[in-house]
Amino acid sequence: MQILLTNDDGIYAPGIAALKHQIQTLGQITVVAPDIEQSGVGHSITFSHPLRIREVRLNNELIGYGVNGSPADCVKLAAYEIMKKGPDVVISGLNMGANVGIHILYSGTVAAAVEAAIMGFPSIAVSFEITDQYADVGEAAKVAKDVIERIIKHKLPKGSLLNVNIPSRPSNQIKGIKITRQFAHDFKETFDKRTDPSGRAYYWLMGTNKSIHREEGTDLTAVNEGYISITPLRYDLTDHGLYKKIEEWDWSDLRIF
Repeated sequence: MQILLTNDDGIYAPGIAALKHQIQTLGQITVVAPDIEQSGVGHSITFSHPLRIREVRLNNELIGYGVNGSPADCVKLAAYEIMKKGPDVVISGLNMGANVGIHILYSGTVAAAVEAAIMGFPSIAVSFEITDQYADVGEAAKVAKDVIERIIKHKLPKGSLLNVNIPSRPSNQIKGIKITRQFAHDFKETFDKRTDPSGRAYYWLMGTNKSIHREEGTDLTAVNEGYISITPLRYDLTDHGLYKKIEEWDWSDLRIF
């Protein structure tokens, strides 16, 4: 099995190294990831400058390929230029921080998996809700490997995408797995306003306490309660309910027709 492994934290991030170590028994792993951190870039792709690929080695051993672009760029280049044939599955992670709710749209980790799905490859985005209370990336990667192995055994359809989030707790305290939907409400984030030495204001986007949000059946609540969340996603953003409504409106009297 040919596995493409990517992320948005960068090719040197501990999460991608830990996950590669755990899943190497599942198939032939090709690592293609941004050469610097690209967290929060969403589904951006690069038009403004040329993309470059370089081999990344550690102790004279090839560990993967670094790209001076976004996670979506990495998937495109891996499939079209680096791998001899397309991957059987694309895995994006292990991301440092949960990708649930609206954060799915901001996430470069999820965007890489979405790009793979658009290209027709089965894909899995995997994130770890790292916190001050628990931050064992190696243990989280072991958990991720077990989940990924189970998913692969079921042979995902072409172009499908599963978003996996692992809660911030030891594996023996994880309560199980829940199949969830995306939490679709605002996190009510805030900005911290500060002043620089010249008296000008600047702002830092502050995180929010996700534990205050509760909605049964969602990815956010499952992770808050200590479950691994698995959410099937798709890139079709069409609002089909609204589509039917506005299709019935009378557009005939507009002068442009």
